[in-house]
Amino acid sequence: MRKTERVAFILTLSFLTALLYSGHLCASSYHVSFTDGAGRRVVIDEPPLRVVSLVPSVTDIMVALGIRDELKGLTYHDSLTEEKELVGGFLYPSVEKIEALKPDLIFVASIHRDVIERLKDKAAIVELDANSIEDIYRNIRIVGRIFQKESEAEKLVKTIREEIELVAQKLSHIPREKRKRVVRIMGGEMVMVPGDDSFQLDYIRAAGAIPLTTGKKGDVVSITKKEWMEFNPQVIYACDKKSRALEVIKNEPGWKDVEAVKKGRILLFPCELTCRASVNAGYFVSWLASNIYVEDFAKNRVYKDGYAGSKVLPLELDYVEASRIDHVRIDDFIHKSLVIRFRQPLRVLSTLEGWREGVRYVGNHYLPPQSWAMAHRVGLEGVREWVYRATGLLKEETSLLFTGADMDNLSVVREDYRDLTVYALVTAGVRSNALRASEDEGGFYRPGTINIIIMTNRKLSPRAMARALITATEAKTAVLQDLDIRSSQSPAVNQATGTGTDNIIVVEGMGAEVDATGGHTKVGELIGRAVFRAVKDAIFKQSGIGMRRSVFARLAERNIEVYSLLDGAGLPETERAELIERLEQILTLPMYASFMEGAFLISDATEHGSMGGLDGYMLWCVAVAERLSKGTIEELKPLVNRKLKLPVALRSAFNCLFNGILMGLRHDKTADER
Repeated sequence: MRKTERVAFILTLSFLTALLYSGHLCASSYHVSFTDGAGRRVVIDEPPLRVVSLVPSVTDIMVALGIRDELKGLTYHDSLTEEKELVGGFLYPSVEKIEALKPDLIFVASIHRDVIERLKDKAAIVELDANSIEDIYRNIRIVGRIFQKESEAEKLVKTIREEIELVAQKLSHIPREKRKRVVRIMGGEMVMVPGDDSFQLDYIRAAGAIPLTTGKKGDVVSITKKEWMEFNPQVIYACDKKSRALEVIKNEPGWKDVEAVKKGRILLFPCELTCRASVNAGYFVSWLASNIYVEDFAKNRVYKDGYAGSKVLPLELDYVEASRIDHVRIDDFIHKSLVIRFRQPLRVLSTLEGWREGVRYVGNHYLPPQSWAMAHRVGLEGVREWVYRATGLLKEETSLLFTGADMDNLSVVREDYRDLTVYALVTAGVRSNALRASEDEGGFYRPGTINIIIMTNRKLSPRAMARALITATEAKTAVLQDLDIRSSQSPAVNQATGTGTDNIIVVEGMGAEVDATGGHTKVGELIGRAVFRAVKDAIFKQSGIGMRRSVFARLAERNIEVYSLLDGAGLPETERAELIERLEQILTLPMYASFMEGAFLISDATEHGSMGGLDGYMLWCVAVAERLSKGTIEELKPLVNRKLKLPVALRSAFNCLFNGILMGLRHDKTADER
């Protein structure tokens, strides 16, 4: 062998060896075995490349560990529905759609018996239910092992443990006899609670409270009025979806005669936190505890308040000396502040503070959920004092906005035209308190707001600064319309125009003076474009709401629960379940999804009076129903739950879909019998 060949051979061998040890050629050496949540021994001999997750809590674990590319299919209850193939809902996933994705690994829960039986020979099946916080740690470690992310999994477990331990330390001074009695409400039409073996009770205990035990096991169990009154809960919390159960405990004798209802201690939290045993366990437990023990939680500090680090945020404007996102610890939890320092004092116009002169700093401050309950008590001025004390900023020269949207989800957009530059810096939370001006009532809601800071490379006159508020607001509302953001108060019929707590800061700036910023000016055009792009991006980052989210997400935003649509229809339970399952499956198909999206548009137009009638629309509905039924439908039966307050167009759409599905199923059964 010549010298050059020998060198090439050695280099090639060294390269292949490096690849082997780095994991790029690890398929032959890959071998993972473990016992899953069902006690089933699972052996996987090749790294999974095509994964379907039917369990949102497991999907959350995968995302937290940085495992996205391998995830090919999920249910519409997940948060990545714009990116991945939908295989139906958690209760009724489509085996056919799962199989079509050719998965090599499927994550299931105990209810997915049909999927397990039909696909167990075609893919590795891993069952990962969680009935406790310890089960969450086990599931994280199993997912970490499967995808060779063991170290990341251990870091994640450590983070959750530390969050829960912090809660225990903050509440350690409260004796057992002063611990609060807390109930998690489940169910829709009647009052239900978690069973004694549910992770929900583990959450309540970790939050320092006493849960209601019934002697029954299961995710959801019944409770009598007598048991309810004897326990006499001091705090009640639920998922933030509307339910009949909440109305019962607020209004009906016996149910309403407990301490929590009398004192208005009924709390609502996002469903993705209350209903999942997953990576946000520590985050939710600390949020829950901060609401149960408001004063005690704030008073007993484990860490010292103050600066905890920062990240530089470049802004290319001559008058900006520095810009960054600071992390500050206040009452043991990390707050995040966008802070922009000017080279000299400037004027700003703030919708929160009015006209300000001599301002050296502007910014946007994020309060984490663990601070919200106490913030409500101390008010805006109290919160300002917290922030100024922790950051060292001076009130006289600082103009801040405040938000419940995480500063990690800040969107910074720059628009240029020749020598003109405009920046829009935006945070946006729209899930909790979006509303429609002129339609909805005023009231106080959880923090969730659209905050906008506008900066240009020009010196804006006072008139231009004031006019910029209108231009920015129009751009913001255009985003809410395009994204079909729904009012939190009247979601079935109204799009939102804002959140009711939105704020804007316009910075005077430096350079050639500009006296007009309306839509017909170039500066106004750039402000509109920058704000539009930034608001749209910030909403997606914070809330996961984008243009192509699923029909199921848009139904949830209207407070329409698929599983309750046929309540009271008088159908046998097996047939009712079959109809719901089939509805979920057809709404994953583009043809029927687009029909439902059309129904949304027509419904809004009808409710607001811009459509004269629904005769033409009903012809479309019947045509869709007949396509599903495989025949002619002479009469549409009123199948949709009459108690649901649905707009006429949406009720008609669902009624046609269900009639078509029902007739199609009966047609198929008749054919089979023949």
